[in-house]
Amino acid sequence: MATAIEQDTSTRRGPRLSRTVTGIIILVAAILIVAAFVFLIVGGPDEDAVPTTLGFSLNSFFVWIGALHPLLQIPIIVVLFAMVVGVILLLIEYAPRPGRGYFWMRVAACFLIPVLAFMVLRPYQNSVVYVVAIALLAGAILFFADYRAREGAGYVFQLITFMAPAAILLLTGLVYPAISTFIQSFLDKSGKQFVWFDNYVWTFTNPYGFWSVINTLIWALLAPTIATAIGLVYAAFVDRARGEKFLKLWVFMPVAISFVGAGIIWKFVYDYRQGQQVGLLNAIITWFGGQPVGWLDAQPLINTFCLLAVFIWSQTGFAMVILSASIKAVPADQHEAAQLDGASALQRFFNVTIPGIRGSLIVVLTTITIAALKVYDIVAVMTGGRSNSSVLGFEMVNQQQRFQSYGHSSALAVVLFLFVLPLIVYNVIQMRKQKEIR
Repeated sequence: MATAIEQDTSTRRGPRLSRTVTGIIILVAAILIVAAFVFLIVGGPDEDAVPTTLGFSLNSFFVWIGALHPLLQIPIIVVLFAMVVGVILLLIEYAPRPGRGYFWMRVAACFLIPVLAFMVLRPYQNSVVYVVAIALLAGAILFFADYRAREGAGYVFQLITFMAPAAILLLTGLVYPAISTFIQSFLDKSGKQFVWFDNYVWTFTNPYGFWSVINTLIWALLAPTIATAIGLVYAAFVDRARGEKFLKLWVFMPVAISFVGAGIIWKFVYDYRQGQQVGLLNAIITWFGGQPVGWLDAQPLINTFCLLAVFIWSQTGFAMVILSASIKAVPADQHEAAQLDGASALQRFFNVTIPGIRGSLIVVLTTITIAALKVYDIVAVMTGGRSNSSVLGFEMVNQQQRFQSYGHSSALAVVLFLFVLPLIVYNVIQMRKQKEIR
């Protein structure tokens, strides 16, 4: 009996230990890949080294096809796209099958495709060692995990191959730029020497960076609060009222206008000039005997609030539509029960309606906050960042395009990311809680 129990325990411990060893090996290989990738990015190319290529690269292909007639470009792109899709389908459908030929097909795909992908993306100078190391480690991870898969050889290969196109796009379009931006934030204007935290010190001490941070915080605090509050109150008042659709339409119309269009419209409203006033706001002020005001240059923070009003005007309709739909979803029997208990309309609103639409309120607040944190168009169109009205989204582009200061621009981008990150984490936590409740 004891021997049987020990055998059963060892049988259970065996697969668990095997999975642990597999996980450790994959983790170590992944760390080595990340280290090689960091060295590849940080290590500057040798100017005297000859680029190592396969005879062509993705850049040379685009240069070549760009010189062709448009009628020739279309069929070439279609054929190449079909070839890539065909190779992916071949690897997904046939490579996972058992057999010696399919085994060698998996081996070739694991080790050759990463090398070809790296070399085709761009010619490398003094980086071939890193490229080969990354490719071999990636292939080894895939082959080893596939070989140790409980479902049999070919399962992990098929799974990863199926996910590869989306993963590659995610890595090249999101992960790689994020890592590159973070590293660039510690480099000088030329991007060749480390200055460590100097760019972040500049962000919080230089007027350009300081006011962009302050204004961004003001936008992030006031814009979602005011827009959501107005949208909520308006949605509650017009709910089931006569002409509800038309009343909501007038508030929702600004949502259909782009931020550029809204900026141009409101720039005429705030317009200031000597003599007869063209701007609506100053025309009203002078009509009542007051003096015109240069609203977009008024400091401190007055011009920021003027820009903020444009954003709130364009986002209130969004909040109103989402919250109106949520209000209609609140069960009517809850309102009836509260009314029978003697609750007033205001008490029913705060104690029944708002708790019932809590999830929608969170979504609206976080969505508008993220939009306020990354706003660019309104500031660019109306003030161009002058008179301390800049925000992080605008100043980030301004430092790169106008001053060619990639270090400052990257530091501003990292600070903006740190502002957005808590909102994303909070949203994920709330979504998990709602999923658990369901």
